[in-house]
Amino acid sequence: MFHETEKAVYAKNGSLYRYDVTDVNLARPVNSGEVIAGDGWEKQRMVVVANGTLPGPPIVAYKGQVLVIRVKNSLPSDTVSVHWYGIEQRGTPYMDGASFITQCPINPGQTFTYTFRVDESGTYWYHSSAGAQRGKGLYGALIVLDREPPANLDKVDGDFVLQIQDWNHDYDAEQGYMLSKDGVYENRSQILTTRLPRGRNNSLWNAHSSLINGNGRYYDPQTGKHNEAPLRDFKVQEGKSYRFRVINAASVYSYRVSVDGHNITIIASDGKMVVPVEVESFWVHPGERFDFLLEATARRGKYMIRGVAEDAINPIPAEAVLHYLGARPDVDINSERSQCNETEPCTVLNCPFQFYRNNPKLRCLAIEELVSDVSNVIPEYQESHFQEFFLNFAIPGAETYPATVNNVQFLQPTVSALSQPNEIVKPCSKSGCKGNETCTCTNILDVIHNNTVQFVFMNMGKRQTSHTISMHGHSFYVLKMGFANYNETTGEYISQNEDIKCEGNATEDEAFCNKPSWTNPEWRNGNVSGLNLVDPPQKDTVVVPYGGYVVLRIKADNPGFWMIKSNSLPESLNGMAVLMNESFSYLPDVPKNFPTCRNFEGIDPDVLWTTPEPVTTTPIPTTTEPPTCVTSGDCHRHTWNNDNCLHKWECINGICHCNSST
Repeated sequence: MFHETEKAVYAKNGSLYRYDVTDVNLARPVNSGEVIAGDGWEKQRMVVVANGTLPGPPIVAYKGQVLVIRVKNSLPSDTVSVHWYGIEQRGTPYMDGASFITQCPINPGQTFTYTFRVDESGTYWYHSSAGAQRGKGLYGALIVLDREPPANLDKVDGDFVLQIQDWNHDYDAEQGYMLSKDGVYENRSQILTTRLPRGRNNSLWNAHSSLINGNGRYYDPQTGKHNEAPLRDFKVQEGKSYRFRVINAASVYSYRVSVDGHNITIIASDGKMVVPVEVESFWVHPGERFDFLLEATARRGKYMIRGVAEDAINPIPAEAVLHYLGARPDVDINSERSQCNETEPCTVLNCPFQFYRNNPKLRCLAIEELVSDVSNVIPEYQESHFQEFFLNFAIPGAETYPATVNNVQFLQPTVSALSQPNEIVKPCSKSGCKGNETCTCTNILDVIHNNTVQFVFMNMGKRQTSHTISMHGHSFYVLKMGFANYNETTGEYISQNEDIKCEGNATEDEAFCNKPSWTNPEWRNGNVSGLNLVDPPQKDTVVVPYGGYVVLRIKADNPGFWMIKSNSLPESLNGMAVLMNESFSYLPDVPKNFPTCRNFEGIDPDVLWTTPEPVTTTPIPTTTEPPTCVTSGDCHRHTWNNDNCLHKWECINGICHCNSST
């Protein structure tokens, strides 16, 4: 931890002090708002942030406004680009900020100006799409407000933004990803992988703690004690109502969010309003946003806001404080989670599984069970205007294979694909990968303008973990979610959902499932049983449960190149992505002076190292006498004493003359 003027600082009793303070009772604390504190770990770690803060500064606008955002890359060596998460960029696909997809990354010292209109109100965010800079701290909130609040929100007394991030105080997700290829060791011991509550591997990336709005505490895994680092305070007044906007900006982890002593009412997900539903807690997966209302009706005091990570080894809690005005500042936080029981189990929204193992006190509410709060026209099946894509997000096979979509490890283009499509070096072949093998190429789905497009996001592979998938350029309708088969008593995983048919005779762990289809042929052509075509929720990010699937629909009415990818940084860095080419012939023109970039591969070394043949030239004669000439041009080719001629030289009677009459 470091302060610009106070230099190194350390945490004690929930405050920060200069490194040379020995008695905190006699010293003035350093303003924690001026320090990127992280989890209070004293050892310094490099971060990448916007305008010097973690998270970056919030951007707040009104619906319908045009935003002009200048991004200057002040890093000494790394490139930068900024994605505006959840903004559909209708009419401005070149402003999406996806590095090497919709733009060339911004080089050190350069500035790029993003210009786009925000058409929908809601909770959005921004983050770097270059490498793993999001995990280094380059992210922030983007809030779009209605000019007049909806009728059901006109009595809300306050609005808070709560951003969650997993945190490794030694290295970031990109370094973790590179280390994990050969194993991660510390103090001569191998660091365990993160592990899900059901005993399945999640990621080789290791996190020490979690942050809320840039602050958290490191808990010693041996003693369970924390380092007394300061937490973020959310001050509320008794009897009033507050809106919390929760953003998961994590590199890997999902979090179950709750507020001690309070139930919460979910009102929106991914910027789209839903029919309010009261829950004890909810899961928010990387990239997702949930808005909830909280009624400050508890006894005046301090209550813990908790985000518990989906990790059975170390749940690295994200913590903040709900601080009632008037509560004594020296009162410790000793609140507890709500007490659930089997008679009235607590409702948990957006579980990445169907139900909790051996825990009848908790009841899962799937995201498909949310109901849209607005009337929408769901894209319908139309013969000859309907496309269906099965996309299997998985790490397939019996051994360690790369992260893939339909067995294809995504190869990022080396140019701005949207504005330089003819320079994509290695697009995939139409036949795809052969059988049980993976291949690496730039995987592109061609989507026809104004078609109804149905996606079946699947998760059939060896690594038994859920995948959180996002789609740029659209909010999709979540029509159905299918879970794996579980033991209804113990909650143990049994097998993959049988609605999906994978070709081949390999075992479930070995199957690649790169050419899936519906087991029931009558489900083709959009006729899937159990679809909600009346009031499904709209989202731009969805968790795909292991062994299960999610059915989504969009209307192909937003021309562009749009990424569909895993929001886990190690997975996306490793190639779990696909590019949607939507209505390419309807694209708007490339903006004037839009930057281009090139691949340096293909330069012929023989040309570089070939010594050119000497060129024989005829020397130009030098003389003080006017030379003979045939045309006036002969006069200008000679270097002689013609500098005194302020007019035009002409050839007259075979001799060069200065024609003073011209």
